[in-house]
Amino acid sequence: MGQAATLPCRRGESYVTELYEWFRKFINECPSGLITLHEFQRHFCNGTVGSESAEYAEQIFRTLDSNGDGVVDFREYVMAIHMLIEGSAVEKLSWSFKLYDKDRDGAITKEEMLEIMQAVYKMSVAAALTKPNPLTAEECTNRIFVRLDKDNNAIISLEEFVEGALDDDWIREMLECDPSTVKVERPQKRDTALGTHG
Repeated sequence: MGQAATLPCRRGESYVTELYEWFRKFINECPSGLITLHEFQRHFCNGTVGSESAEYAEQIFRTLDSNGDGVVDFREYVMAIHMLIEGSAVEKLSWSFKLYDKDRDGAITKEEMLEIMQAVYKMSVAAALTKPNPLTAEECTNRIFVRLDKDNNAIISLEEFVEGALDDDWIREMLECDPSTVKVERPQKRDTALGTHG
């Protein structure tokens, strides 16, 4: 259930009001105070492109569920959303790493990355979030691996992931997660564009 961490501190009444509004919506949608995978997929898919985004929603849910108990509570939800909105580039990339590291072993295999890329491509095409990418999910995954797997051991470590993305705008745009992708609109800021379209 809840994490031991405290909510990020930010001064000002608007933050408290915003936090209250998030809580009100969260409790309205999930009176138990917990979101299951099924509920999350339903809300996420309604906010994006329906069933085309279900696979991606499952990966997002797994990453939000930081303690692995199969449900997302309000604290986990707010901590993730706050970090994705207010966090540094390194924090956002570290969170994105968890999204790609499906088995949570601290490394991303080509298969893990390809699975996420395919889910994102499927969702992006259905939502018309981007103009068609000339690269397929497979080509994109291969290109990322060539650029990030510096020691050529067929896995990408957290360090390789973060350093490589910070050094390469294309990689960063492809890998960094942005909560605004839940809307069927192209994000306006280049530095927060969801990674997964380019």
